[in-house]
Amino acid sequence: MRKLLLAALVAGTAATPAFAQPAGDASPFTGFRVEGIAGFDRLSSGDRDDGQDTSDDEGDESLEGAAFGAGAGFDFDLGGVVAGVEAEYLESTAEQEFDETVDGINVTGGFEVGRDIYVGGRIGFRAGPSTLVYGKAGYTNTSIEANFDGGGDRFEFDSNVDGWRLGAGIEQLFGPRAYGKLEYRYSKYNNLDFSDDFDLDDLDSEDLQTNIDLDRHQIVAGVGIRF
Repeated sequence: MRKLLLAALVAGTAATPAFAQPAGDASPFTGFRVEGIAGFDRLSSGDRDDGQDTSDDEGDESLEGAAFGAGAGFDFDLGGVVAGVEAEYLESTAEQEFDETVDGINVTGGFEVGRDIYVGGRIGFRAGPSTLVYGKAGYTNTSIEANFDGGGDRFEFDSNVDGWRLGAGIEQLFGPRAYGKLEYRYSKYNNLDFSDDFDLDDLDSEDLQTNIDLDRHQIVAGVGIRF
């Protein structure tokens, strides 16, 4: 009997580490989070919806700068897989100025990227106790501002364009609540159209078109707190 009691005691002691973390303990990747975001931003023109490819146009078709803003989200640890929803609001310094001659008229102006809104979801897996690797997808909307001066006329517009976003990143915990992340995102915007802001026929040129598709590449880093 004594040997049986000792054997049971040893077995119970050996099993204790398996239950060292109570079942009710929350995952470090579960809950509401807020974060600051900053990084590189590049927006370029793609194919127009009329089939014309702008990739061979003269000059640099891209606008480059910095993106910065804030995001928030809520994650669920489903046991091996982490899923969540998130939203972001960013501003951008990406811009481009130009000075060209169109149909014998000197045209100057510039393009600027305005605010960027994103709403979507992400799903990933825990690559370690404090490391999350994930992919993301969702809806995005950005604003484009532009101005043209030529032939004594000045035109300005501020247009919004819808699109979709795909991305991937890695998130690393720095403590029980703080974390940092590094992320790449690709966004596609279709049919930028500013014809409602002014009459393009006044320019008498086929070199300035509406309904332009845009490609966006961003590499951003973020730091945040989970509650």
